[in-house]
Amino acid sequence: MHSLPISHDVVIAGAGPVGLFLACELALQGQSVLVLEQAGDPTSPLKRLPFGMRGLSVPTLEALHRRGLLDAVKDAQQANEASGATHKAAHWMQEKRRPAGHFAGIPFFHDQIDASRWPWHLPSPAGTSLMVTLESLEMVLATRARALGVDIRRGVAVCDVDQTDDGVIVRSNGETFVGRWLVGCDGGRSTVRKLAGFELVGTDPEFTGYSFQAELEDEEVLQPGRTYTPTGMYTYARPGTIAMVDFDGGAFHRTQPITLEHVQMVLRRISQTGVTVTALHRVTTFTDRACQATHYRKGRILLAGDAAHIHSPLGGQGLNLGIGDAMNLGWKLATTIRGDAPAGLLDSYQDERHPVGKEVLDWSRAQVALMRPSPSSRALEATIRQLVDTRDGATYFAERVWGVSLRYDLGGVHPLVGRSVPDFLVSGAARVGDLMTRGRGLWLDFDEHEPHRELASRWHDRITYVSGHVENALGVNALLVRPDGVVAWVGESVDHPVTPAGAALRWFGEPGPLSP
Repeated sequence: MHSLPISHDVVIAGAGPVGLFLACELALQGQSVLVLEQAGDPTSPLKRLPFGMRGLSVPTLEALHRRGLLDAVKDAQQANEASGATHKAAHWMQEKRRPAGHFAGIPFFHDQIDASRWPWHLPSPAGTSLMVTLESLEMVLATRARALGVDIRRGVAVCDVDQTDDGVIVRSNGETFVGRWLVGCDGGRSTVRKLAGFELVGTDPEFTGYSFQAELEDEEVLQPGRTYTPTGMYTYARPGTIAMVDFDGGAFHRTQPITLEHVQMVLRRISQTGVTVTALHRVTTFTDRACQATHYRKGRILLAGDAAHIHSPLGGQGLNLGIGDAMNLGWKLATTIRGDAPAGLLDSYQDERHPVGKEVLDWSRAQVALMRPSPSSRALEATIRQLVDTRDGATYFAERVWGVSLRYDLGGVHPLVGRSVPDFLVSGAARVGDLMTRGRGLWLDFDEHEPHRELASRWHDRITYVSGHVENALGVNALLVRPDGVVAWVGESVDHPVTPAGAALRWFGEPGPLSP
């Protein structure tokens, strides 16, 4: 038992997008939150460069839409671009026929995708993809977090943690903080993960990846776009924005300073040209190491984002995976702190998100297999390229890359159970996404059945009841939606009210006092 008083309900290590989004989710539920960030300055040129751009997938866009943040993110990104702070994006975004995404650099296009395969995914302001800089996203999330009362302290590194029966002691730079819970959102080299003794398992890196901005004396010798060679792969976007991978087992990732001479040597070998680098402005490295924590929780300490899973940035899945963690965890942890969580609710975070993380790691490994500098990989790439260039193939890859196929195994037989709730337009006025900004559960009743209204009123403090006509109801008459936007129950008949009651008990706990 510690002698220091608890200062916050939750301490979060890391003020990146995942930590800030989670902080917003917890504060929205009335919890006091402290965010500790090691870096003193939230700005960085690497957050604005083309390789600082991130593609937001459907689950992330829906999460932002459902919390009233999407327009702010779009506005921040447009302002960033208008100011000239953001450089031109990746080469594939500048092509005349703009792709909808890619797999290991192999693009698939909007005009090949058959969206009718996903009848549950209705048109929505969220859209299917959006390119933003980390700077724009973090700025919006930090502003919202502060507006909700979150305490963000920068230049404060977590140095030690101790866990007790009723809290977690966090020590940093001579200061001590005590929270009821601690969540590590502090990246792939997570201090929280190491100090708390979480086990990390996976595969070692095959390559060192480089992303850099440089001035070249003879840039015309480099092919624009992505080019595979017998020694590796490079992607070139004028002027002077280059990414390349060197299959050296990750030997040069964070092992020594990366100099102009080193970059030129690797670029010449990979591109098999005599290109000369005259100036190196910015450079960052990465690898394809793919590892995952065996468990996302140890007592009162949890992990989310890159702290829980590490993989290469291929395909831009990491940020989206982390935001999904935060959206799933926030309301469950808040409900647990509040004391009205049903049994096993917090454990469902591990049950639901660990399999999703595993799939993303395998998706990353599959892309590495196509990138290896070998005849077999080039042959495999040719086969995949032909597959992607079909309607079925493009639709499959879009489904995976966009995250449209995400579904949790909640035990329901209806195809909507476990999926993201469609963005229904209710009575021609309100979209479902606009009805979820308070972070509460949602009971949608399309036929205004009195039994549903009465049942929903038992959880009036946790669930918002909305009734109204929906033009395309997908064959259902009612839905119960969790605070994270996941469908928990689907009604096709009003004859069995016990079914929705069971779903409400499972996700929202025992009902509270009747409303006055």
